[in-house]
Amino acid sequence: MSLPSLSNFRIEIPAPRLAHIVFDAPGRSMNVFSDAAIDDLGHIATWLRTTTEVDGAVVRSGKRGFCAGADLAELGEAYDMITGAPAEARRRLAYDHFFRLSRAIRQLETCGKPVAAALEGLALGGGYELALGCHYRVLADDPAAFVGLPESLVGLFPGAGGTQRLPRLIGMAAALPVLLDGKRLAGAKALAAGAVHAVVPTAEVLPASEAWVRAATACQQPWDRPDYQPPDAAALATLLAETRARLLASVGPHVPAPYAILDCLGRGLTEPFDRAVEIEMDIFAHLIQRPEPRNMIQTLFLGKQDWDKKADDALKAEAKAMAAAGAAAVLAALAGLSVAEGDAALAFAG
Repeated sequence: MSLPSLSNFRIEIPAPRLAHIVFDAPGRSMNVFSDAAIDDLGHIATWLRTTTEVDGAVVRSGKRGFCAGADLAELGEAYDMITGAPAEARRRLAYDHFFRLSRAIRQLETCGKPVAAALEGLALGGGYELALGCHYRVLADDPAAFVGLPESLVGLFPGAGGTQRLPRLIGMAAALPVLLDGKRLAGAKALAAGAVHAVVPTAEVLPASEAWVRAATACQQPWDRPDYQPPDAAALATLLAETRARLLASVGPHVPAPYAILDCLGRGLTEPFDRAVEIEMDIFAHLIQRPEPRNMIQTLFLGKQDWDKKADDALKAEAKAMAAAGAAAVLAALAGLSVAEGDAALAFAG
């Protein structure tokens, strides 16, 4: 059997006519979607569509978790590449760079063969977007196994079809907390929402996934079926307007990601799916050029990661000492105030 050359995935044939697509990024404790992994997935989708030696596939992980999302270090490098280009070239550069994962997942779900996702651990961000691009999802009944799209927490949104597949699959009411607030779904809640098709003990995840692939008689996503009905445009517009007003009142206008998500929903959900993911990526290509995502990734993720890795007791002790000194200064300042004045000052300072 002729197999594609891969670096972050591998293809195994554990039984006749059945393939395992194994995500196992080298040198990492957790799978993430690097540029190399995205290239692999495109090659896998092409191979699966054209091979005559297998009838279906299970996508699984070679690690404890399925996939934690994007390689944020590479994402920062891409941001620098895009913002360093001439202004007139940035949108096209961003679109072409980031659309590759969306295109690969779309090729996988339209390959003409049934594909199941075996989720024995967490599947977040691009990992869950890959699972959403599979025709069937089996999740382990384990607190450490959950699905979610947390990109909004670092100033972005799921740009590989996540804003379009999830609401089509589970409805707007269930999808909005996942998209806007980074809500995670595990076990019975994931099953009840429709985010996965089955929840089974960890040892049964792979057998259940294989059994579905062997028994599958169709491999078409709901949004690709002739009888698919898009949401009512007027009702969708009303819901999104209400959500936008609520966001403006709670988080204000200066965090762009939630509003970009609403734009994706408003412009994409009533369109045919291939057009919808193009709209999603067009909005993503504009958002990624803004400074907020880059700064949020640097401070909320990469900076914290550096801190955790260094675990420098002296540095932490110095930070604590500075905090204590600051607290002492505040107390000294408050000492000269009345109780009422002190309470007012503390309330003003938050």
